[in-house]
Parts: sequence; C-alpha cells; structure tokens
Amino acid sequence: MMFSNILVPFDLSNQSIRAFKTALDIAKNYNSKITLLTCIEGDAWHHKFYDSRADNELIKKQKKVSQTQIAKLEALAKKSGVTTKSQIIKSKSVVKDVVTFAKSRKFNLIVMGSHGRTGVDKLILGSVANGIAQKASCPVLLVK
Repeated sequence: MMFSNILVPFDLSNQSIRAFKTALDIAKNYNSKITLLTCIEGDAWHHKFYDSRADNELIKKQKKVSQTQIAKLEALAKKSGVTTKSQIIKSKSVVKDVVTFAKSRKFNLIVMGSHGRTGVDKLILGSVANGIAQKASCPVLLVK
C-alpha cells in the first residue's frame, strides 16, 4: 500500500510533534504529502450564563498559537523536501471531525500522537486516539 496522502492531527502536544516527525520520515520514503489538522474546541462548560464573545476570543487565541507551531513544522518539512498543508477547524467532536476529514479527502494514513493514558485517566478523559483508530477507514499509526 502506498501512503501518498498522510493526515497528522496536531494538538500542540509533544506526542503530536513526535507523530509529525514520524509522518515526515514516512513521507520522505513514499514521496507523500502531509496535511496537519488542528481541531479547536471552544469552551466546553456552556451554561445559562454562557457568553459567545468569550468563546470566540478563546478560539482566536488558540488559532494564533496553533498557526505559530504549524509554521515551525511546515518549515521543517520544507527542509526535508516534503509538501505540507494545514487546516484549523472549529470542532465539537474531535474524533468525528478527524474521521470525517480523513474520509472526505481520501487520506491513505493517519499518523497521530497518543498520550498513553490508562486506567481511570483513560476512562474519565476518554481517548481521541483510540476513537480515531476505531472509526477511521484508513490505517492509523499511533506514536507515543
């Protein structure tokens, strides 16, 4: 199987940076393109006193930080001769949105970081990586 179109969900964590570097190695070997996808979530604690202006400001700040980090990764890819694109989307369900994005754009591989949570942490916090691995229609490589 040829991995010509690789998706890297990027959440600014060290694990997602390691996943990007792994995807970069794969891309060099297969002459592939990489797309970085960052899902930005607003305030998850909505209640009757919710103010959307605060949510919009939070999203704007998250987007700015994400763009700065993505630019660094794109520069690293350019030095390696790998073509990259990036997309930042507002998301209510990261798992659903990553899986939908991957399927709609026919990615051959998803390379993503995993925090490696177990036990109660995994139960309480859930696992985005596990959800994507279970629901994606293409191979998923988890990097710890």
